[in-house]
Amino acid sequence: MTSANLTRDETAARSCVIRVDTIEVDLDVRDARDLAAQTFPTSATLTFAATADATWLDFLGEAVDSVTVNGAARDVDWDGARIRIDGLAAHNVVTVHARGRYSTSGEGLHRFRDPVDGEVYLYTQYEPADSRRVYPVFEQPDMKANWHFTVSAPAGWQVLSNGAETAREEVDGGVRVGFAETLPLSSYITAVAAGPYYRVDGEWRSTDRVVPLGVLCRASLAPHLDADEILDITRRGLEFFEQAFAYPYPWGKYDQIFVPEYNLGAMENPGLVTFTESYVFRGAATAAQHEGRANTILHEMAHMWFGDLVTMRWWDDLWLKESFADFMGAHAAVVAGGFPDAWVTFASRRKGWAYVQDQLPTTHPIVADIPDLEAAKLNFDGITYAKGASVLKQLVAFVGEDAFFRGAQRYFADHAFGNTTLPDLLSALEGESGRDLTAWSRAWLQTSGLSEIAVERDTDALVLTQTDPRPHRLTCGLFAVADGRLAQQGRLEVDAVEARTPLAGATGAEPDLVLPNVDDRTYAKVRLDDRSTDAVAAHLSSIEDPVARAVVWSALWNATRDGELPVMRFVEIVSHHATRESNVALVSDALTHTGVAIGRYAAAVTRTSIADAWLETCWAALWTAEAGSDAQLAWARALGAAAARSTDRADELRGILDGAVAPPAGLALDPELRWAWLIALAATGRATEADADAELRADPSAQGHVAHRTVLAARPDAAVREAAWHAAWEDEGLTNDHLAATIAGVRAGDRRDLIARFDEEYFARIRPAWAARSIEIARRLVVGLFPSSDSLDDVDAWLAQNLDAPAALRRLVIEQRDGLARDLRVRAAQPAVG
Repeated sequence: MTSANLTRDETAARSCVIRVDTIEVDLDVRDARDLAAQTFPTSATLTFAATADATWLDFLGEAVDSVTVNGAARDVDWDGARIRIDGLAAHNVVTVHARGRYSTSGEGLHRFRDPVDGEVYLYTQYEPADSRRVYPVFEQPDMKANWHFTVSAPAGWQVLSNGAETAREEVDGGVRVGFAETLPLSSYITAVAAGPYYRVDGEWRSTDRVVPLGVLCRASLAPHLDADEILDITRRGLEFFEQAFAYPYPWGKYDQIFVPEYNLGAMENPGLVTFTESYVFRGAATAAQHEGRANTILHEMAHMWFGDLVTMRWWDDLWLKESFADFMGAHAAVVAGGFPDAWVTFASRRKGWAYVQDQLPTTHPIVADIPDLEAAKLNFDGITYAKGASVLKQLVAFVGEDAFFRGAQRYFADHAFGNTTLPDLLSALEGESGRDLTAWSRAWLQTSGLSEIAVERDTDALVLTQTDPRPHRLTCGLFAVADGRLAQQGRLEVDAVEARTPLAGATGAEPDLVLPNVDDRTYAKVRLDDRSTDAVAAHLSSIEDPVARAVVWSALWNATRDGELPVMRFVEIVSHHATRESNVALVSDALTHTGVAIGRYAAAVTRTSIADAWLETCWAALWTAEAGSDAQLAWARALGAAAARSTDRADELRGILDGAVAPPAGLALDPELRWAWLIALAATGRATEADADAELRADPSAQGHVAHRTVLAARPDAAVREAAWHAAWEDEGLTNDHLAATIAGVRAGDRRDLIARFDEEYFARIRPAWAARSIEIARRLVVGLFPSSDSLDDVDAWLAQNLDAPAALRRLVIEQRDGLARDLRVRAAQPAVG
């Protein structure tokens, strides 16, 4: 293990002997517009108390120029990750002058040049431990400090940090901007952004103060920025959370900035929240996309309390912020954000993510064992976010919503600006609810795995069964076909603890559909019995309640992934009911799942025929959907994905893109959709480099350049795919987005035949790449280029021969192996066709 990979034990030991007071940071990015300049001056002055003679500071930069301890110059003792200092007193002032390195991986201080106007933009991203790429720090969440930032930047730039701007002066080559000292913050949520960002100002008036608001994006994206909608959601959220948590928003201003080449959806830096630019919609966007953006805004806002005001002590308790923020994003979207169907989307998307993650061999408890930072980086997963949020939804039902929020209020009052662990939160919730949560925590937070629940139709009764039994409080919906519709005729409330629980109270005729967890209250994989599957195959879209439909769609998809429901039947159900589904999030998810089912789970002998039939379904649905509707847009996007596997409609797609064929009435043929279709055409050999260049001239945006790269790499020529494959590994000039685009081209159209010869080389490359590249870049390579072969032999051999590989790398490979094993198992389970 390198010294950059900090461990839980050594950081705990450091925080026992060091208490940080303030950290003053001075950054100089005046030469950022000169792309030849790869580094920037940075300095930090750290004031802290110590009860030990020696410690270390964390810094992953280009160079350390000088170290001063209590006024005395010291020799630089830096191994590339840790600056060691000794001779400490009870009270210390340490100043380090160094040089950081601009990033193109989305980690640390990321630099981006806009191809539209040539302008340069900077922003920081640190979680879990990349502030040390920008300035020397104590890089661990339980060593909070009051931070004071000063940034020198080119004149005319927006310059932002967590605190409000307090001073600005002209200096040689630019301006020097000072910011208000923050309240105590962990290093990973400090932030800086600088560049000619476009800004829209607003404000939110609380009962006793005014909070300044700002919404920012790159200048070339300004025409597409929905600032009014974003500000409206922001005001709604601040009002809701202040009242719900009974603690005033503590961070002064509230800026939200949409930044390029971002690795995440968003990051909760107090006072300066960063978001991916994909939330700035350049073209048509569905209601589900607007809801998703609102949910993310509210998720990050919840972090201002869960995570920023009260922070987990170490990454084991990452759930203390992420699970709560995930739950609060959906809850606040429903009660305050104006999106009443947010729990429908949660049931389909967030829980779907958790179900997949929880079936991997690397699944873990919500309260995870995180021994070091590499493990922490990979813990931002479906368990920590979506499963945690799912069980919190159960907990709210268990203790009651009022008691839950009173417990949260007590938690913030008791631990404001501090660090906590699991018992701190449970104590607050128990105190307000009067319930002992020990058994609940043991069953849901401290154990891993996924229960599967189903209903058996015995001769005299219905019996709820569950594998891996846990305590569930759930509702079973009883449906019957009436007038061609599945109508709910009853509900059975169930407290299920054992493997088998008889369902008392079922009356009347035997139901056509028995739907466990009909209101999506508990966290479990639902399995439908045969009669219920037949009922939903015929009448799914007629179910009135969208949450119930979401549970059914999820059950069908899980059955397909498990090889219980044939791919062909799943595709037939989607083809019949997705055109009738009124919730666009459910439509979009069903269409996405269909593409995955065809590409990964269909048997080789039937895949082409299923893909051709699915393309025709998408084509017909596009032309029959309501003009300008969300459904029309969803089917247009699905058509692009389907066209990457079948050429049956290539001429028509080409004609629409070229203007020779009129598109369906109301369809917004915006740049995003045009590129998606062109990538599909390239993957089947129906688009050339000249076509890509022409499209780029029409859309020379940053997004256009990324898509252009994918089109070029997607062409089904062995030499083209080989060049792209090697570029992904060897071209270290590729930014994070350009690397992702290259990988997407290599994998386009599932053309395994064009890249199979690189399997052996893949396994030879992954360990050196992990050692040499940043975690984010290495993760994209390991996951994105994993061979989708017909055998597990190569991956099993690598795992057997690399028992000493870094644990985080082995986890990724094990997860990819599990996905491949599922693919092969499900393909083999498909019924014979003849």
